[in-house]
Amino acid sequence: MNKNELFEKIRGRVIVSCQALPGEPLYVEEKSIMYLMARAAKMAGAPAIRTSGIRDVLAIKEETGLPVIGLIKIQYEGFESYITPTMKEVDELMEAKSDIIAFDCTDLKRGDGKTTEEFIREVRAKYPEAVLMADISTYEEGIRAWKLGLDLVGTTMSGYTPYTEKTDGPDYELVRRLSAELDIPVIGEGRIHTPEQAVKMLEAGAFAVVVGGAITRPLEIARRFIGAVE
Repeated sequence: MNKNELFEKIRGRVIVSCQALPGEPLYVEEKSIMYLMARAAKMAGAPAIRTSGIRDVLAIKEETGLPVIGLIKIQYEGFESYITPTMKEVDELMEAKSDIIAFDCTDLKRGDGKTTEEFIREVRAKYPEAVLMADISTYEEGIRAWKLGLDLVGTTMSGYTPYTEKTDGPDYELVRRLSAELDIPVIGEGRIHTPEQAVKMLEAGAFAVVVGGAITRPLEIARRFIGAVE
């Protein structure tokens, strides 16, 4: 599937994020079980899956046959960024045949001394044909990623950097501003808790939306219900 076919597959639809990190209820040390969440997402009609970690990329691709947005969450000393922060993770995701590779393109501190621009240029130079997704938190970061040749921009990090405000719901305004300016897909992601919010993200101009916690993180879902009742 080439890039244009991939984009047409996800246009106007819900991509389901299936992730479980160490310490979370659905993380099993011995074996990935995220392929089961991905199976459910496929049965519901999801056109693609976003997931973290090589074992989950491989297991989900084998189980579903769907395109996968792959990333690796890892915290290195001296780094504030943690989503696919170095070329090592990019190399691993490419070897695992991730259809799209997502990585942090914010202004969070990098422990290797490189600027975000330098890292983006290195990734694009090494993998000119790869489909790359920028996880950003501000309008300026989105514009920069676009100018540096990334293929998609996601609002994943809005509210998760020290210089952006975290609200209870999605950042519709960031989606609206970026989609009005960029000629690449803008993916609405982050704190989409309800189907109505997903629809509103698309109405704000998102090319597609990514929904994770509201579908695939039972601890978050249970806390939301219990907190509201209490």
